Amino acid sequence: MSSDADRKLLGGALALIVGFMIAEVIVGFAAGSLALVTDAAHMLTDAIAIALALLAIRLAAKPPAGGFTYGFKRVEILSAQANGITLLLLAVYFVYEAVNRMIHPPEVKGALVLITGVVGIVVNLFATWLISKANRSSLNVEGAFQHILNDLFAFIATAIAGLIVLLTGFARADAIAALVVAALMLKAGISLVRDSGRIFLEAAPTAINPQALGAELCAVDGVVEIHDLHVWEITSGEPAASAHILVAEGLDCHQIRMRIEEVLAERHHLTHSTLQVDHATGGSHCSDAHGAVHRSITDAGRAPDPASPHH
Repeated sequence: MSSDADRKLLGGALALIVGFMIAEVIVGFAAGSLALVTDAAHMLTDAIAIALALLAIRLAAKPPAGGFTYGFKRVEILSAQANGITLLLLAVYFVYEAVNRMIHPPEVKGALVLITGVVGIVVNLFATWLISKANRSSLNVEGAFQHILNDLFAFIATAIAGLIVLLTGFARADAIAALVVAALMLKAGISLVRDSGRIFLEAAPTAINPQALGAELCAVDGVVEIHDLHVWEITSGEPAASAHILVAEGLDCHQIRMRIEEVLAERHHLTHSTLQVDHATGGSHCSDAHGAVHRSITDAGRAPDPASPHH
């Protein structure tokens, strides 16, 4: 799906969220409901998340320029991390408020809470459907989606709390619903911060094991050794790899490089790779390789080559 289509879907969801959020703040204070105010605050983070997602999509589409050789693709990851941190901070605040209300429950107007919760479910169902049609392989869009999805669950909890208060007068149900919402916010926030943090730290994508990949590439005919193997993500869904590859003397370096590129692309969807290929006896190579050194099994029993500092 194109970025233009994503922007339209996110823009529609943003209009829905902002309109309902304003109404919910008014009703929340009128009903004396922490659950509604919690939902409204969560919807504010939803609106911010979607606005950041829209901005990030626009910036990420800009071509590389100047010192930004990858362009602004990681703005999407900044947006996702901001969404996650916001969720965590709000969750802590609402846990504190909910515990206070468990101890000293205020009067809650159950009917208003129930009606607002039901309307909120409908609004969030539509907003969730809109964003689910966008490109969720982007961690940025996924962050906005998680905000909206958590808000949907929050409104379900709020509606149930309103019904309980209306039927039984048990005012603490409102605070319990707020705790449920806070728990959902914590879960989503931790996931977003963890996943965006992996990209910032240039960790390998979770689907790729660098050790296994190194062994697999060493199994390619003619490869003697692989070192400085790095696998990371430029942005979500855009993995990249680089490596220094030593091949047996007398073999065609270019043919072996093309074979390795095929393996990376076909088996691991690594279509962006930078490979330095040299002959194993071609003189000195890297004096300080980063990470593990992978050697071909067939080459393991061969006498060390004094020309290579890795042997």
